[in-house]
Amino acid sequence: MSRGPVAVQVEGICKSFGREPALADVSLTFTPGGFNTLLGPSGCGKTTLLRSIAGFVTPEAGRILIGGEDVTHQPPWTRSIGFVFQSYALWPHKSVFENVAYGLRLRKVEGLELERRVRALLETVGLTSLHDRSPGALSGGQQQRVALARALVLEPSVLLLDEPLANLDARLRVEMRQEIRRLQQELKITTIFVTHDQEEALELSDTVAVMSRGRVAQVGPPEAVYERPASPEVAALLGGASFVEGMVSEEGELIVDGARLALGLSRDLAGKRVRVALTARRMSVVAD
Repeated sequence: MSRGPVAVQVEGICKSFGREPALADVSLTFTPGGFNTLLGPSGCGKTTLLRSIAGFVTPEAGRILIGGEDVTHQPPWTRSIGFVFQSYALWPHKSVFENVAYGLRLRKVEGLELERRVRALLETVGLTSLHDRSPGALSGGQQQRVALARALVLEPSVLLLDEPLANLDARLRVEMRQEIRRLQQELKITTIFVTHDQEEALELSDTVAVMSRGRVAQVGPPEAVYERPASPEVAALLGGASFVEGMVSEEGELIVDGARLALGLSRDLAGKRVRVALTARRMSVVAD
């Protein structure tokens, strides 16, 4: 990258489609050089927020800052962002090389400089030997690498990923999320990743922002968000939790209908009514 990592900030972003608010006063700061994830179910606003940062959606209120510069009303091509779509959006009639080179040609980069930058990115994503193939001759994982190279060859300040693993099978999803994380750490580029898959979010992220109904429900490091969900709704999103309600005893037990469950709860909660979220991985106590 030609510059150091930059911060991305959204301040009071609002956007509606018809009568339905897609984003309701959303404010977030994304870590410079970090892997930031927007996690939530379909319709929660995460993709609308990502597309707003990219410039494909114009918010009705609020500001978007990239590297401290207000870009709210700037067109996408002036924002120094790389965007990877869920569908990859590769040109089927162009070779791998020409797909990656496309954005550079639009910016009037030609000759040896274009050749150097495209071949460097193809080497980074492991596609040097496939430079003359068409996208239709590639596997899903290889197509994903082409889409990543095309976004990164422009040397953006920010990489935006809109559920890029959704069309891959289970094995390739695991392989490609490791590859995306490797690339992000190697390039130290500020990355914002949209997903509805909590396992992806927990494995990849430095910071997770859980979204629900157009708002940010909780933000923090993945383990902190998973272990200390701010609400039953967040707990359910982070692992299909089951809930048990009861009173905490002086011994840290959970009293449910007269029965005592030895769950080892904090004695600081003694006398309080709580809701305990039980998941396949661990137990969390959330506000009732």
